[in-house]
Amino acid sequence: MHVLGRETERARADPLPTVHLGSFLARDGSVGAAIGVDADRPHAGVVFGKRGTGKSYTLGVLAEGLADAAGVSPVVVDPLGVFGGLRAAGGRVAEPAIRPTSIPAAAWPDLLGLDPTSGPGGVVWRAVADATEGAEAVSVGDLRERAGEADAPADARRAAENHLRLAASWGVFDADASPVASLADDGSPTVLDLAGVPEAAAAAVVRAVARGLYDARIDGALDRLPWLLVDEAHAFFGGVADPALRTLLTRGRAPGVSLVCATQRPGALPGVAVSQADLLVCHRLTAERDLARLAEAEATYLTGDLASRLPTGTGEALVVDDATETAHTVRVRERRTPHGGESPRASDVGAAASDATPRADRSDSGPSDAAESEGPR
Repeated sequence: MHVLGRETERARADPLPTVHLGSFLARDGSVGAAIGVDADRPHAGVVFGKRGTGKSYTLGVLAEGLADAAGVSPVVVDPLGVFGGLRAAGGRVAEPAIRPTSIPAAAWPDLLGLDPTSGPGGVVWRAVADATEGAEAVSVGDLRERAGEADAPADARRAAENHLRLAASWGVFDADASPVASLADDGSPTVLDLAGVPEAAAAAVVRAVARGLYDARIDGALDRLPWLLVDEAHAFFGGVADPALRTLLTRGRAPGVSLVCATQRPGALPGVAVSQADLLVCHRLTAERDLARLAEAEATYLTGDLASRLPTGTGEALVVDDATETAHTVRVRERRTPHGGESPRASDVGAAASDATPRADRSDSGPSDAAESEGPR
């Protein structure tokens, strides 16, 4: 098996942790030798692809493979609720729950859509800073109480309390939430189901988890090497989650935290996501802005432009491996667990409705009814 992200295979009795990604794909459509992804060392990766070409499917393949690899633990950020099938690989789907103290005081005004230099923004900032100083079990209710007692004009206090009340309604803040490290302590996939969670709340969860995994490795609180797999990653850059994701991209290698960002909008990702990635998996792209972002990944060791080498079939991808300075066309293997990202079809709904019609009703239809139901040919 050719292993992406691994320069050389060390001679040893037991094989190094590897994720089976798929097979080489020849120009005539035939498949060749197996191809894998190194899971022994930390990596930064991106998975690109327009809708329906297999981006989320590939992320699920990586999660399955990481679940089988020793010494690592995958955590999947699932904004659309399509990764629940990983339960079949021994995974669990977790409702997002983070401690309010996992978001720094300086980030709270931005999280709530407040100007930190405004009256309400300043009240929130101060309330969080005061409440979390030396304390861990702090609820949003505690923060709201602090804001109401702040030495500030009444309208600023009321606005701050109202915004904190909104944060409580998101349902993601829990003073007694388990430490982030518990998401990655046993090697089985953990899926953070963010479907239906408000955008700001989802960003808070991603920031807390990304930073929490990094800090857990720095502090020695997590033995396994965590892999954070983020679907629809473009939604989490440029906001509250941005600093934590950038930390993993630029400094995650030292403590051993990997980050893989999947998106159908590569052009919406910051340049650092591509420049820091040592592994790029690209399904079909057509938008000019997205192709321009792909061009940023072109290295001096590659001949020709990447856009001209993109495959067109679903499940096919161009893989750029910075470790071996090579690019390959691959066919991603089939998932072993159910994939929830397939688009629904109206024809399936029609078939289900037809099957649900009582047989007696259909047999009682007269010739004229049958003719009407068939319609023009």
